[in-house]
Amino acid sequence: MKTRITELLGTRYPIVQGGMQNVGYAELAAAVSNAGALGIITALTQPTPEDLEREIRRCREMTDQPFGVNLTILPTIKPVPYEEYARVACEAGIKVVETAGRNPEPFMPLFKEYGVQVVHKCTSVRHALKAESIGVAAVSVDGFECAGHPGEDDIPNLVLLPAAAAKLKIPMLASGGIGTGAQMAACLALGADGINMGTRFMATKEAPIHDNIKQAIVAASELDTALIFRPLRNTARVHRNAVAVKVREIEQEAGKDLDFEMIRDMVAGTRGKVALSEGDVDYGIWTSGMVQGLIHSIPSCEELVQQIISDCQQVIRERLSTLL
Repeated sequence: MKTRITELLGTRYPIVQGGMQNVGYAELAAAVSNAGALGIITALTQPTPEDLEREIRRCREMTDQPFGVNLTILPTIKPVPYEEYARVACEAGIKVVETAGRNPEPFMPLFKEYGVQVVHKCTSVRHALKAESIGVAAVSVDGFECAGHPGEDDIPNLVLLPAAAAKLKIPMLASGGIGTGAQMAACLALGADGINMGTRFMATKEAPIHDNIKQAIVAASELDTALIFRPLRNTARVHRNAVAVKVREIEQEAGKDLDFEMIRDMVAGTRGKVALSEGDVDYGIWTSGMVQGLIHSIPSCEELVQQIISDCQQVIRERLSTLL
């Protein structure tokens, strides 16, 4: 399957595994890339830039296919040496970097110097156009359905994708709430050149997280996510577990008087990391999108990619063509 995304990324299929904190390790990235999609190592999952360099080397031992690095630029409790992480990726020969969070413009000269293709994740048309104007190679347009940070506009992909496609000239990935071939066909019809999946790749055999987490995703419905940090205007969609429910209660009680310190210990990234690695679903918050309601199995990455491509082609060939 060829699109502007496969031509840009050098992959067989227009599918990208998005960056995921405490999930995007070499094992998953390599498996996704070996399946013909683009695997992504999450830079900030590595404690230091030096650790990222080692993780990139480790991934290269498992695949000879293209893979990328995610650099998410967000406010953090402790300062993060973003430029050092970016430079490590460049000097290690990474040719695709997925950026997210804040504007990546300060890093663009470095990426251009090393010939890196930047795919910026956006949650609105205006942000996508801004990313295009600073020279990114493609954008990943993230609808309200997504896991992680959906922005503050609350626009779902059925509206957001065609709105962005109508104004963008660069390739566009559809991101957020996607996990089936039929959805991929719909995204292509709405103007996307490929898809970006996070939660769906969490529920795969190679995902380096505890099986309890994978089973929780399979068991969940589309109703089992929670939006937290809304009063702080830093909304995050997470799996609806005991911690997320308690955080929501505190936020609702505090209202406009909410201070991050009221929930800081509950939402600490270290707790979420333990939940993912040790399998205590309710120990900390961890991100999961509404697409979990469409996830009913835990295949290998190879099986998943092949199924999505096959189903996508079948929908286009057998359902849509018969309507003409």
